[in-house]
Amino acid sequence: MNFLAHIYLSGDNNLIKIGNFMADGIRGKHFESYPLEIQKGIILHRAIDTFTDAHPIFRQSTKKLHQNYHHYAGVIVDVFYDHFLAKNWNTYSDEKLEEFVARFYQSLQDNHTTLSERTKEIMPYMIEQNWLVSYQTVEGINRILTQMDQRTKNESKMRFATNELSEFYTEFEKEFTNFFQELIQFSNTKIITI
Repeated sequence: MNFLAHIYLSGDNNLIKIGNFMADGIRGKHFESYPLEIQKGIILHRAIDTFTDAHPIFRQSTKKLHQNYHHYAGVIVDVFYDHFLAKNWNTYSDEKLEEFVARFYQSLQDNHTTLSERTKEIMPYMIEQNWLVSYQTVEGINRILTQMDQRTKNESKMRFATNELSEFYTEFEKEFTNFFQELIQFSNTKIITI
C-alpha cells in the first residue's frame, strides 16, 4: 500500500500514523531509536507490506503490470490502490478526505523534530502539491507515478502505467475493494498486538 492507505490504517494515534508513513526509509532495527508509538507505526507498516505482498488479490492486480513494469508492478499497484481509497474515501471514513489529510500534514509539522531526514525532505513537496488529495484523480496518480519514475532515472517507465489503470480500471477497483476489506481487519487486529 502507498502513503494514504498506510496512514488510514494506523487508527487515531498521530505518532503511529507518522511511523507508518515514514517506515519505508527506515532500515532494519534503526526504528528502535524513535519514540515507542512511532516504532509501533513502523512495525505496523512492515506487517501491512508483508500481508499485502503475499495476498492473492494483490498478486492478481500486479500480474496485469508485470510484462511492462517487471518488479515495479507492486509499487504501481500500491499507488493504484491509494487512488481507489481516495476516490471512494466516503465509503471508509465519515471525515472528508481534505480534513483527514490536513490533520495529518499538521501532525507532521507538529512533530517535525521526530521525523526522519527523508521525511523532512519530502514533506514540503507533499504538502505543497497535496499528494494525498491528488490521489483522487487519474491525473494526480499520473503526476505521482511520473515523479517516481524520475527517481528511477525513467528506467521504471511508471509514468506510462495509467494506461493500464484506464484499461483495467473496473478490475483494479474491484480487486482493491475486496482486498482492502481484509487489510482493514488485519490492520485493526495488528494494532492491538504491537
